[in-house]
Amino acid sequence: MITPDKANPLRESREVFIKMVVSNWELQNQRLNGLLAKLPDERLLVSVAEGKNRAIYLLGHLVAINDGMISLLGLGERLYPELDELFVKNPDGKFDQIPSVAELKAKWTNLNQVLTGYFAELDAEEWFRKHNAISDEDFAREPHRNKLNILINRTNHQAYHLGQLIFLKA
Repeated sequence: MITPDKANPLRESREVFIKMVVSNWELQNQRLNGLLAKLPDERLLVSVAEGKNRAIYLLGHLVAINDGMISLLGLGERLYPELDELFVKNPDGKFDQIPSVAELKAKWTNLNQVLTGYFAELDAEEWFRKHNAISDEDFAREPHRNKLNILINRTNHQAYHLGQLIFLKA
């Protein structure tokens, strides 16, 4: 008897690769969650370095960017599109009123729970399909511009900003 895994080695390879990518995304979330848990909220109101963004801005930015994955991957409606104006389209310090640290932490936690649920529902083939920001014609030429590549990109983006936030521990 042939097992399903041996019947389709390409599918098995894809599933392993997807697991690696999703696990890395989850690891970056755990690292950021751990840092946020250790830092007092007041510490997030300061710049990560002289002349750089405040930590609260980076947290809002990560919420907004990761929230964008929901529509980009065709998983549903975004949860927090209102954050784009504050944390994506404009630099830190442009607005006097932004959500509090507690609000952004709550949005971060909720968003990650929602994304984790969505990611668990996607099968291997779906991860390798086009995302919503690429045309059919461009995807035919560049099939690597798929949904899984979006998650890889967002994971790297998150790791970059986590690297900036680490300076708050000093």
